[in-house]
Amino acid sequence: MASAYDFSFTTLKGEDYPLAQHSGKPLVVINTASKCAFTPQYEALQALSRKFTDITFIAVPCNDFGGGEPGTASEIDSFCVLTYNVTFPIMSKVTTKGPAAHPFFTWVADEKGGLAKPRWNFYKYLINRQGRLLDYFVPSTTPGSKKFAHALEALFYS
Repeated sequence: MASAYDFSFTTLKGEDYPLAQHSGKPLVVINTASKCAFTPQYEALQALSRKFTDITFIAVPCNDFGGGEPGTASEIDSFCVLTYNVTFPIMSKVTTKGPAAHPFFTWVADEKGGLAKPRWNFYKYLINRQGRLLDYFVPSTTPGSKKFAHALEALFYS
């Protein structure tokens, strides 16, 4: 795969969601979970998605770490909307590790090395306008941090 735009996910409603629909636009892809110590990051991610309207934020739930996402598609949607007023796209649950890992997460490891692959919930992947993985941030780097904000601004110039 040449770029992030070559991948596709499935929405919580079961619809195909090709990243190619955002070709030429920066993306932030986040592996998420509803029952995790990092789940409150949804609030800051939602605020950033409103501030940076030219960047598409995409949540990709997984249940790979600590059983942090046990819910159904409907439960995930309700939780995110009712608790954090999330308006950016949320995908269906995927696997992020092992042989069944979604190809996007295998690609991030190929692009940036094995440490880029999620080892917990709320890894944040910044994709530039060319579909290249510009950078990634571990869960402890909060969306409200200066480091993350500077990286988002850099997406416009890469």
